[in-house]
Amino acid sequence: MTSMLVKCKLPYNFCKAKSFSTMTKVSEGILLGIGNPLLDISIDGDEQLLNRYGLLSNNAVLATPEQHQIFHDIVKNYKPTFIAGGATQNSIRVAQWLLQVKNATTFLGAVGDDKFKDILEKYARGVGVNVQYQVIKGEKTGVCAAIIVGLDRSLITELGAAQKFSFDFLKKPENWALVEKAKFFYIGGFLLTVSPDSVLYVSQYCSSVKKTLVMNLHATFLCDIFADQKLGLLQHIDILFGNGDEAQALAKAIGLKSVTIKDIAVEVASLPKVNSDRPRIVIFTQGKDPTYIATEGKVQEMPVDPIDPSLIKDTNGCGDAFVGGFLSQLVQGKPLSECLRCGRYAAKVVIQHFGCTFDERPDFV
Repeated sequence: MTSMLVKCKLPYNFCKAKSFSTMTKVSEGILLGIGNPLLDISIDGDEQLLNRYGLLSNNAVLATPEQHQIFHDIVKNYKPTFIAGGATQNSIRVAQWLLQVKNATTFLGAVGDDKFKDILEKYARGVGVNVQYQVIKGEKTGVCAAIIVGLDRSLITELGAAQKFSFDFLKKPENWALVEKAKFFYIGGFLLTVSPDSVLYVSQYCSSVKKTLVMNLHATFLCDIFADQKLGLLQHIDILFGNGDEAQALAKAIGLKSVTIKDIAVEVASLPKVNSDRPRIVIFTQGKDPTYIATEGKVQEMPVDPIDPSLIKDTNGCGDAFVGGFLSQLVQGKPLSECLRCGRYAAKVVIQHFGCTFDERPDFV
């Protein structure tokens, strides 16, 4: 794969460096996200439904072919709530919600040619995101169903077309124009298992023209890819998000001596970068425990805002919301402290809703 990437013919202006300037005005398309889109469907179910499809309470599984009908069943026979989901798309939606400028954000990902694609696009565009999906003929749109029974939640996911995003789609003139228009990029780690050539291509582009690349480790099993020296992805990342477990996995994959999350953050932030004009920022969250923010050899510890436990409805979207809040201020040129403050705000809002959802309008000031 790496040798193929080196031979790719890059856009004519790929190597023309552009000086980075702090943005104060939110322009259309300023933030571009690329990831795996999933239609999240949430319902109040019952034990009978779980038993019919062989599901367990408080569990998460990938759907088998025999279980596929459940997604149509719950849409037809229950009262579903739809969310334009997938981790990366969640963060982009949250950023869009906070920016309140239509089409300030763009999202690329792959979907099927079915009714779930239409629903997914409706709810993503409804927030103001400019979604440009690659439609894969004959494939199903990725879906994740959350079946709530009492206090328990059973998750069943079918990745479908989300796994088919292609480098060729990214290179289409109309899509590459969206890349060139953006000043900030957010790419989730999950895309590395789908289209690593797309991830590296955009990453190299960001370094060469001095645009800001933000990535998320997203899972421990992906850390070996981030650490792959032949791929060389880390050297292009300006801001890296992850959690404590992912930090430990990344440190092991790279061969770092540090064992504490705090020290790992400092070491990862200090690794070589292609674009040396901007120091790398590493942000490792730890659930209820403090978040560590490292850059330029220093580390800051940020406590998690306390919240009344009775207000907590769903913690699943908190991490995505935190990143989305952070991105919404980053693209406005706000200082790191404001990016983090908005990240905490967004996470606190989303934790009080089911799924990665929020109020109609933000009240962040």
